[in-house]
Amino acid sequence: MPRKNPVQIRDILESVRTIALVGASEKTDRPSHEVMSYLQRQGYRVIPVNPRLAGRQLLGETVYADLTSLPEPVDMADLFLAPERTDTVIDQAIVEKIPVLWLQIGVINETGAQRAEAAGLQVIMDACPKQEIPRLSIRTPAATL
Repeated sequence: MPRKNPVQIRDILESVRTIALVGASEKTDRPSHEVMSYLQRQGYRVIPVNPRLAGRQLLGETVYADLTSLPEPVDMADLFLAPERTDTVIDQAIVEKIPVLWLQIGVINETGAQRAEAAGLQVIMDACPKQEIPRLSIRTPAATL
């Protein structure tokens, strides 16, 4: 069952500041690139994660290979991955104690979500923050400057 509780989504998006975007792409026509750029404009710090691009710059940020190689803690991991590729990343999020695991639209992994929730992570699944922020009139970090 996809998790899309509006109250939980609002609380998350109004409290997180740093987001690891897993599956970040340098291709400007890809949804992950568009969402990363949007979240940055909203005032979030977005750290791109993609092993193929590790060490390069993307939208002003250094790209990291995986969640375990991030140089600082993040508040949320936003996954742009095929569902069958999410288990390893979910396990990394649990090990790294990332408070929020966000699986994008169409990224559904019930057993992974249950593992994450059992480990104390909040999980949002089958949703996009770029859609939820305007839909719920969420106050983003940029709005509080």
